Amino acid sequence: PRPHRAQDGVPVVHHDERVDRTTDGTGRICDLTFEELRRFNAAARWNGKFGFQPIPSFEEYCAWAANQTLFTNIETKTDNTFYPNIEQEVWDMICRFGLQDRVMFSSFNHVTLLKLRKIAPSVDVGALVLEDGMVRVRPGDYCREYGFQAWHPSFASLNDENVANCKAAGVAVNVWTVNDMAALEKLHARNREGGSTNYP
Repeated sequence: PRPHRAQDGVPVVHHDERVDRTTDGTGRICDLTFEELRRFNAAARWNGKFGFQPIPSFEEYCAWAANQTLFTNIETKTDNTFYPNIEQEVWDMICRFGLQDRVMFSSFNHVTLLKLRKIAPSVDVGALVLEDGMVRVRPGDYCREYGFQAWHPSFASLNDENVANCKAAGVAVNVWTVNDMAALEKLHARNREGGSTNYP
């Protein structure tokens, strides 16, 4: 899940900072109350396949996950919108539902990851990078230097040199976004720890 904060302070789960692309609504999450956000259909782009699905709160996600056996990657969405203290707020909610041992964090904003390392030193964090980010550097060395347990590159930018550097540094590689079997087979052949997809 990707937590944002609604105008009235409620953490909500949504991919983008705006609702326009994925719902039948319009506007920035930070400008809308939770009640307003709940009126939008998060399944609108699926042509009725799933019926009406409201944007969930992060608390609702945690309550659901507490009764599952899954492991959750929480991508803090602080790279385009500043949500003061959201790292602590999200961690407190995770603790309230007893999910501390079943989560990791990732973010394109690596300052957020450093904050999370202070708040929860035992939790794993992964450095998300854009398609052209960290292509010509040693990502394993970078992650090890800052205490990040994983590197999260795009599948398109993945190369053997950076994968080898991560392996040598003891840094996991979790790739985004793997949406077809050919890409999944390539990922498996490289023996990577994980990947994200739009089609689980």
